[in-house]
This record gives sequence, structure tokens and C-alpha cells, in this order.
Amino acid sequence: MKLSSAHAPYMANKIGIDLANAAFIEITQGLEPVIAKAKEVIEKDVKKERALEERVNELLEEKEDEIEFMRADVRQLFWMIKKRLAPEYGVILNVEERYSNLSHQILDELWEEDLIDYTVSENQVRGIIFKAIEDYMKSFEEIEDIVLEKMSHYKRKLIPGTDEYDLIFERLYEEELRKRGMM
Repeated sequence: MKLSSAHAPYMANKIGIDLANAAFIEITQGLEPVIAKAKEVIEKDVKKERALEERVNELLEEKEDEIEFMRADVRQLFWMIKKRLAPEYGVILNVEERYSNLSHQILDELWEEDLIDYTVSENQVRGIIFKAIEDYMKSFEEIEDIVLEKMSHYKRKLIPGTDEYDLIFERLYEEELRKRGMM
């Protein structure tokens, strides 16, 4: 599953909560700065991938006639180009490696900003961050399905893309996250 900007605040919140609940980690300046820093790192990573995808789309548009003439699979071409350009943009496409890299970056930022202190090895702390990212991403689709199911039972028909739909979706999504201890 692909990371998006919409995931960043929720994922950062999960990371902050998990770090605060770890007995061997001390949050030195409160939970909010930890969450904000994690969110910043995640959003920066998402922006790099978005820039990469924009470039891939530009390249595909430039060759649109040739692609159409050869009846090539655009999705496959997109992936092949993205894979080739990913190192240039600093984007890691392997999910596990990406989460590991994010956990390294988040820990480095938290340590440099003196937002956390710990009495164990860095690997244990990174492990908590990695697991928080992984747990959030695993539960995202399940939570989304639950929210969409709840919304389908509303008396009024909600239209996807409207402000009302988005507000209700976000409220129900956050409610599910709270139930799971992710907020």
C-alpha cells in the first residue's frame, strides 16, 4: 500500500503513542512535538514519491503517441519508469525497506531535536517506530472498509468528494483509530 499525505497525521500519532508507551523511552518535551516531527518526516517522504510520479507521468505524456501506437500497457510502463528513476529521487519502493528507512529518519530527527531519550539500543527504538508504521498501514484498509460500511447505512445518500462526505469519513475514521488506541 502506498503512503499518502492523508496517512501522515494518523501514522505520526500512532508512532508518538507507541513511543510514549514504551517503558524505556522518555518523551522529553511532550507528545505533540514528537508527533509533529514524525509527521514532517513522513510528509517529506510522500512528497519525494509524488515528485517522482509527476516526472514519470510527464515522460509518459511525452511518448503518448508511441505508447498508443505500440499498444503498450501504460501501468506497466509507469512502474518500470518509476522503478528506474526512484534512486534519483531518493524514493525506496520496497515497502519493508521504506518503513525501515522512515524509522531511521524519524529516530534521527527525534534524537537531534532532543525530543526523546532512551536507555536501550537504537535498534529497539527504531523497531517500535517501524512496527507503528507497519501496524498502521496494515489496519488502514480494514478501518477504511469499516468506515465505508457505516457510511453506507446513513439515511441520507453521501456523495464521495463532497465536503460533507469527507468530514463524516474523517470523523468516523478517527473514531475507529481511537477504538484501536491509535489516536
